[in-house]
Formats: sequence, structure tokens, C-alpha cells
Amino acid sequence: MPNSAHLLRLADAVLMPGFEGTTPPDWLRRRLGEGLGGVVLFSRNITGPGQVSALTAALRAENPAVLVGVDEESGEVTRLEVSTGSSRPGGYALGVVDDVDLTETLARDLGAQLAAAGITIDFAPSADVNSNPDNPVIGLRSFGADPALVARHARAFVRGIQSAGVAACAKHFPGHGDTSVDSHHGVPVVAAGGIEDALRPFREVIDEGVKAVMTGHLLVPSFDGVLPATLSPKILTGLLREELGFDGLIVTDGIEMAAVAGTYGIGGAAARAIAAGADAICVGGEHADEATAVEVRDAVAAAVTAGVLPEERLADAARRVRELGAWTASSGSATTPPSLSPDVHALDGHGLDGHGPGGHGLGGHGPGGHTGLAAARRAVRVTRRAAEPVLPLTAAPVVIELAPEMNLAIDRNTPWGVGEPLSRLLPGTTVTRLTAALATGPALEELLRGAAGRPLVVAVRDAHRHPWQTQALRHLLSARPDTVVVEMGLPLRADVGAVHIATYGSAPVCGQAAAEVITGRL
Repeated sequence: MPNSAHLLRLADAVLMPGFEGTTPPDWLRRRLGEGLGGVVLFSRNITGPGQVSALTAALRAENPAVLVGVDEESGEVTRLEVSTGSSRPGGYALGVVDDVDLTETLARDLGAQLAAAGITIDFAPSADVNSNPDNPVIGLRSFGADPALVARHARAFVRGIQSAGVAACAKHFPGHGDTSVDSHHGVPVVAAGGIEDALRPFREVIDEGVKAVMTGHLLVPSFDGVLPATLSPKILTGLLREELGFDGLIVTDGIEMAAVAGTYGIGGAAARAIAAGADAICVGGEHADEATAVEVRDAVAAAVTAGVLPEERLADAARRVRELGAWTASSGSATTPPSLSPDVHALDGHGLDGHGPGGHGLGGHGPGGHTGLAAARRAVRVTRRAAEPVLPLTAAPVVIELAPEMNLAIDRNTPWGVGEPLSRLLPGTTVTRLTAALATGPALEELLRGAAGRPLVVAVRDAHRHPWQTQALRHLLSARPDTVVVEMGLPLRADVGAVHIATYGSAPVCGQAAAEVITGRL
């Protein structure tokens, strides 16, 4: 039996599809006019502030209350600054600094940027407690491994974003931190022992008034041994709604991800998620065409007709989408965040205003301005292991960057590294980037020959999770024990290199901060 126009409109009201291009395609404009509830922007849709503002204005012209969402966490996961890299460090660096006022200031600054671009919901912060250092998908996106620390910074981030009139969306409920599987590819299982720690940040952001929560495609046997959280009434309705008392919008993570769509298909997973208690379906990270959006809409409407999804539940989901859209449409614009006061940190805090010896390069040039660079500088941790002084470097070094394959949440075109900022500070610096396939013994030996008589700097990302990086480091350090090692991922160990520099992030501001340390400017 064909779906009624009423059911199709209700189903459209809970969808947030992605699309191709930097202007709205005709099908998206048409669907917005027919009641489509939201849209998700990806880096493929973004070329610059003016273009994004024009794009979101075109979306609102079709539906004034449309939810426009984006993954803008700062740090590794950025969409608005994907071409240049984020002008702000990510969550883990903020947790290392552990200054909630700084986190709130940075988030307020980010919220103002989002509001100016016409973004109405930010799929951030990550409220995950990264208690498993082998986690392949959370890592530096989390504020840390301590539940209390994550909770206080998640609250600060929510306050900052929402003060700008942009809805924050805490993720990935009920906590993706204690997992070792990427839900883009499989079903992570959350150990029973740590679930209360994982829930603490979510309890606290709910108390803070977070407007939205994003589900994780996670199997949590202590609550539901069969269905992942996104599809589980026990977790979304029983735990999140009833036990934790959350009354805002529940948004799914990308519904095409293998952890849910692999079993039920994209449409089937979407219908089951709404039935379980979700209110909005994100789709289009990998399937950004009209056919997919139609497939999901039709599957949700058909589930009502088949008695799998109560119409009352679908109508309630549509109401929540509509109410959040109304809140964002009526909220005021952000005020300009105050400048940071200088603050002493592990290194010394010089140049926080962009005018001291560390104030060159990125300071004040990205949307994050001085706030992001100041935060990145404060997060840097240095371990000096050589008896003889190695830093500061005054001669142009050879830089080797070991580049692992990143998870799908991180756009592969996002710039990172320490070589580029070092090249600005020490002209003549040479930079070579190696992937796993290229980091062979002969290739490393050739680079060592070229580095004879020059300082050597090696940058890595999550070296503990990638044996090839560990092996390459061992090879290089055996020949050059005076090497400066810069860990731009999670630094599980600091006992490598003559000097080990941990940035707790790979955003350009983190690379800039490391370069300033290496050259004695910080």
C-alpha cells in the first residue's frame, strides 16, 4: 500500500540528509519546501565563510526553521576550516590545560563563527570518556580519560556554544570512549564495568541544558545485549529519556554506518531508530543523493503503515525537530568573546596575546584568533631526555612526518604537521611525509643520509596504535639519538627522542605551538 502524503511529510520532518555541492540542489530545495526538517553540511559543501552564509540563507529561504547541522568539534574534526585546518585545538588539548573558562571561551568563539555562517546545530562536544587508549575513532576528540574532567569541560563547551544561539549536541551516547572498534566499520561493544563512568558527562550536560544528544552505534550489553544504542528502546527511551530525564532532541550518528545499516539497511535502521526514541536521522556522509533521502523517508513512513513504528512516536519526533528549529531561529546572535588573560602554563605562557616571542604565524589569523593558539600553547608538554641541550634549534632541520590513515570522522584533506610552521620559522627546513607503505628501510636510510649535519625532527600521530610508526621511529632513533620527536596524537609514552614534545592535537595551532617550542620562541 502506498504511503500517504501525511506520513511522507512526517517522515521528511525527521530527516537531516547531506548533499553534494556548494549550493542547494533542486531536489533539496523542493524537499525543504515540502517539510524536510534538516540538513547536514560536510566539508564538500564548504569553501569559505561567505559561501556558507549564502548556502544556509538559501536553505532557510525554503524552510525558515530548518536545522542546519555540522560536525565542528575543533581540532581534528573540522568542517568549516577543513582547507586550512582548525584554528583551535581539540578536546584532549583543552582537557590537558584543564581550564574550564578557556574551554567555554573557545566554544563561545566557535559558536559565534557557526552562528554567523547560519549553522544552527553543532554536533559537538564529544562527551566520550576516552578510557581506552587504543580507541581508533575517539582519541583526541575526547576531553580525556577521567570522567569528572570530561564532564566539566563538556558542560563548559555546551555553555559556550549555546550562548551563541547554536544548539550543542553531546555525543556519542551512551559513550564511545571505552571501545576498540570504529562504528563506521563494525559494532563496538562497551564493557559493563565502565558504563557509569561513561554516562557521567552525559548526565552533567543534560543538567547543563544541552539541546541535543547524538546516539552512538554501540552495543551496551549491560542495558541491551542485542541492539546497538541507536536502535535500542531500552537505551534511548528507558535510559536517556526516562532515567536521565533528557527532554531535548535525540539525533542519530550517520545512519549509513556499518554498525547499524550493515544489518538493517539504511532505511530499516532509520525506522528502527525513530521507533527506539530517536528524533532526527543523520544521513548523507557517504550517500548524499536524493535516492538515499527518498529511501529513508519511504522506509520510515512504511514502518508506520506496517505497525512497526507508532505514528504517535513519529509525530513526537517531528515535534521535537520543529521545536529545536524554532529555538535556533529565534535565538540571538553571539557577542564577541573577551580576549584571554595571559596565564602561566607548563612552558611559560609567553606570547599569548600574539605579540610576544611566540606571537608569530597563526596568531589572530584564523577564525579562532588568539584564543585557539593560546590554548594550543598551554597544552604542549615537553620531556627533555638528552644530557646535552638539544633545543632550541637554530639551523633548518629535516622534518619527517609519519602519516597514518585516519578514521572517517577526520577529513583526509585536513592539513596537519609541524613541518610547515617550522619552515616559516626556520627557512630552509625540508619536510617529507611518509605513509605506512612508504616508510621502508631504504626510504628511511635515504632520509637519514640527507639529514647528515642537520637537526632531525620526527612527527607522529598515535604512534602506540601503529606498529609501523613505532618501527620507523626505532630505525631513525638508532641512527640519530638526538632526534626531536613530536607526538601529535595521544602520547602514550614520552621516553622516545632526545626531546619529546606532546601537542595533544594535530591542528595547525598545535603544530605552530610545537614549532615555537623547537625554535625557542615559547
